[in-house]
Amino acid sequence: MNTARPAVAVTGLGLMVPHGETPQALFDALLRSESAIRPVFPELAKPAAAATVAFDESRWFTKLQLSGVDRVSQLAVAAADLAVKDAGGLDGVERERIGVFGGCGMGGANAIDNGYRYGIQGRMPPLTIPAFMPNAPAAHVAMRLQAQGPVFTYAVACSSSAIAIAEAAKAVQCGEVDVAIAGGSEALIVPGVVMAWQAMQTLAAFPAGDAQAAATAVRPFSAERSGFALGEGAAFVVLESEARARARGARRYATLAGWGHSCDATHLTKPDAPGQARALRAALRMADLQPQDIGYCNAHGTATRIGDPIEREALAQVWGEHLDALPVSSTKALHGHLLGAAGALEAVISVLALHRRQLPPQAHVQQPDAACALNLVQPEAIEAPALEAVISSSFAFGGSNAALLFRRA
Repeated sequence: MNTARPAVAVTGLGLMVPHGETPQALFDALLRSESAIRPVFPELAKPAAAATVAFDESRWFTKLQLSGVDRVSQLAVAAADLAVKDAGGLDGVERERIGVFGGCGMGGANAIDNGYRYGIQGRMPPLTIPAFMPNAPAAHVAMRLQAQGPVFTYAVACSSSAIAIAEAAKAVQCGEVDVAIAGGSEALIVPGVVMAWQAMQTLAAFPAGDAQAAATAVRPFSAERSGFALGEGAAFVVLESEARARARGARRYATLAGWGHSCDATHLTKPDAPGQARALRAALRMADLQPQDIGYCNAHGTATRIGDPIEREALAQVWGEHLDALPVSSTKALHGHLLGAAGALEAVISVLALHRRQLPPQAHVQQPDAACALNLVQPEAIEAPALEAVISSSFAFGGSNAALLFRRA
């Protein structure tokens, strides 16, 4: 039982993602199965697609401030600022009692790319190091919001920001902080990074010059799937104890009722069903819920040939005879894979599904793969009037797995 653990409320949501900067715009686009994935870098030998953010950095930074601030940190500052505003601000909170918990998989790719290009000309930008270090986004968020409590960065590949949110919730529960600003940021859409992922043969294939094919190329759980598309962006949540949220009359989107971590300890890049199942079971156990209590799973669902069947097997190991009743979708089909920020974005989507009692449909699956047969959410089945609990999965290179379980507030 988890009755001794104080409930953790989600009171603010902040986004700077391919579908926009407001929770409503994002979720409405997902319900419409509107893809943000577009062709990029036509000069590359192989066609490439990604989901990018239309971002006006001048809203948050002056030209002077932008010196040495990579796009990954710019997006993080914007999303965290919007999350805090959505939660009602930080007035009355001691700065020493505010923590920042950020996830970032690879750091400032633009700074590294510029460093290489200018460095070979003998003009290395002097702030390259602080611009690309992975903890820069969390540090910039802390400086912008004057958060003087713990400021941590979790670099755990695709589980980074899910783990950051769980660690933030722990800090709230144990009284280490009064308010936690938690999430992640990633901005890797540069030619070198795209080519590196292409070399791993993990990116979705589509005909060169075909924008419509690019938009629909990511097909999780489909027999026709060929991989994912990279996405960029940042997503943050504000967490505080439910008692504190109630006392100040804050809107509570949901409660973070459980989370689970595990390591496959088997392979650096090949996922493992028993490892993923351990994280899912841990989240259920912490929340004191049974598998059949979960009304929606936002799957990791990267649309790779090997990953999707293994994720299905992990779900089957945990849900057993109840698997067919579990609605599942992977929204990466529409916003791409944000890597270190994926867990945070998909946590926000899961919270919105719970708050609105609507389920994002699974896009781009015309022919489901029997090897990963799941109850994929269909466009006509988005309404979920009895939805009470949802789970979001993040599974990373290195074998690190994370699951976040939210209950309706």
